[in-house]
Amino acid sequence: MRFHQLRNATCVIESGDQVLLIDPMLGKKGSLPLFARFRHKPQRNPLVPLPEIADELLPRVTACLLTHSQKLGIKPLQHTDHLDAAGEQFLRENRIPVLTGKRDVAALTSMGLTVHAGLEYWQPTAALGGTITAVPATHGHGWVHSLMANGVGFFLQLPSEPSIYFSGDTVYTEVVERVLAELKPDVAVMTSGGASLDVGGPILMPMEELMTFVRNAPGKVVANHLEALNHCPITRQQLSAELARNSLTEKVLIPQDGESLNLQA
Repeated sequence: MRFHQLRNATCVIESGDQVLLIDPMLGKKGSLPLFARFRHKPQRNPLVPLPEIADELLPRVTACLLTHSQKLGIKPLQHTDHLDAAGEQFLRENRIPVLTGKRDVAALTSMGLTVHAGLEYWQPTAALGGTITAVPATHGHGWVHSLMANGVGFFLQLPSEPSIYFSGDTVYTEVVERVLAELKPDVAVMTSGGASLDVGGPILMPMEELMTFVRNAPGKVVANHLEALNHCPITRQQLSAELARNSLTEKVLIPQDGESLNLQA
């Protein structure tokens, strides 16, 4: 299995004939508004352009996994760091089959996207030549979670490949712990930017929860969702240093944008 980090949560998995795009934020640098004004440096998003490897990978995409899009199907509340206008256009024009959580199906269909499957939590579903299971993703601690979009993580099992868990946008919860302990993914893709808004608590795992995630992961961890959005303060260097302090460096891969990894069980 080949893992290609594009930008933020946007990545590509290659397995045989399958080329799977995850959470396409495909617009130009600065094409989105800032996501926090006071708590973090006010900069338009994304902070960085897509890497050159995207031009080679995107024409070969065969399906898309989408962790979340809108809150209550309301377009202005779309999480454009996981599906922006350019991502929508790419999926629509190329009729890319989309797999997502059941609660996002109506909104995505209304955009003209080709939704192949709306997944129920904890129900393994035959897809992509293997099975995929959606699990709940809690996008924030406390009341701020109620403002965030519907979310899922994905546990994906493809033939003759390591199993892989995409945490999606989540804080560390009993659900995350259950996935790591019971489903035992060979590889876990950990959303790592430590995001917060101008109000409320963290909406992604802060550093101490990232360390807990890594300790409890049964296999390798790939850290992404880094250095691409103005409300995600954790840098690759900071994460690497904290992993070293906790003697966890060997468990974690932190790819640069445009970097490709060979993933094995």
